[in-house]
Amino acid sequence: MIKVGFDYVNKDQMVNFDEYEAKVREINDVIHNKTGAGSDFLGWLDYPVNYDKEEIERIIKKADEFKKNYDILVVCGIGGSYLGARAAIEALNGGYKKEGAMEVLYLGNSLDPNYIHETLNYIKDKKFAVCCISKSGTTTETSVSFRILKEMLEEKLGKEGAKDAIVCVTDKEKGALKKLATIEGYETYILPDDIGGRYSVMTPVGLFPIACAGIDIKELLSGLAKAREDFANPDIHTNPCYQYALERNHLYNLGYKVEMLASYEMRLRSLNEWWKQLFDESEGKDGKAVLTASVTFTTDLHSLGQFIQEGSKILYETVIYIEEPDNDVVVPSDKDDLDGLNYLAGKKLSYINHKAYEGTLKAHSESGNVPNITITLDKMSTFNLGYLFFFFMKACAMSAYLLGVNPFNQPGVEIYKKNMFHLLGKKGY
Repeated sequence: MIKVGFDYVNKDQMVNFDEYEAKVREINDVIHNKTGAGSDFLGWLDYPVNYDKEEIERIIKKADEFKKNYDILVVCGIGGSYLGARAAIEALNGGYKKEGAMEVLYLGNSLDPNYIHETLNYIKDKKFAVCCISKSGTTTETSVSFRILKEMLEEKLGKEGAKDAIVCVTDKEKGALKKLATIEGYETYILPDDIGGRYSVMTPVGLFPIACAGIDIKELLSGLAKAREDFANPDIHTNPCYQYALERNHLYNLGYKVEMLASYEMRLRSLNEWWKQLFDESEGKDGKAVLTASVTFTTDLHSLGQFIQEGSKILYETVIYIEEPDNDVVVPSDKDDLDGLNYLAGKKLSYINHKAYEGTLKAHSESGNVPNITITLDKMSTFNLGYLFFFFMKACAMSAYLLGVNPFNQPGVEIYKKNMFHLLGKKGY
């Protein structure tokens, strides 16, 4: 399902797995025994097999109801409360709505007045429903948008109609959103206490929007469960998840301060965004960590490609490649051949894209001396995506512990909020 390769990492850039065998086993024990920093947030480790079966059935039933009665789902959340769902929906459905499913839009992830106005204007005359995702119910960006959306639905459908068009994913017992959902009678799903936002795609946070997009969430959970089983293996020589974590830590210690996630499919752009939050929010503390960035090839070879090839040697690449496309296109022949492309006539775009992948790996690693780690999937299926999600989560936990930081807190995120609240005149700030 997933192959991790180091063929495009030079010998002097490659970690010696033997030297870290004992360390990796030690950290694996820390993760599985939940004895390390932030261990209260390791619920994601077993969730793929311990999830609430009844809640999943309720999610599927409500998603089917929404698909029947509404055209658009507005996901109202920020950070991990929407990035995982968006990554999955776009990776599996592409950039367009799947037949028989809902169009999924995103609010509550910004304070940009233009973006919010344009989205509200787009949905105002359409049949839309809302999924609000917030642990506390007081996150500024999410709460502002949800207040507006709630008012729109109540004006459009009345109190009772709005109640049926709103679901909430929030704390089991406490918080402003939980209190509001109880008062108004909204259908509610639980965001577990022991799972942080950036690890929450496998919970109702991700699963409800993904189900509304027409994707089989049980199959996604199956992929997560299989990866959980495979990557519990503490042997660094046979666990590709830990091999990836160890090599990225080694490259950081060699002075590579940026990891560039590269893919060759436009539908993976939101996966890039989810991945960046996962690693940066987990590792970026105590003055440490690699900065993550992302590119989509071949598009960005015509812009950032110049820096990657010949710029300062501060980065390495991790390249995701999917071997079998869901669809393909054949290049036609042209009798005049004014563009000089008849040498490609009759060839599939997947073949051409693959040759671009091979040529770029060679150019960047050999001529550019940029280390390239490869992550290969046979195809982008729902099962494989769940497997990939867990691969990165487990690798992130190992990588952060190797770095010596708590993978599951984010104290720096709170600083801007305090300043913003003070400037806005919020009481107590």
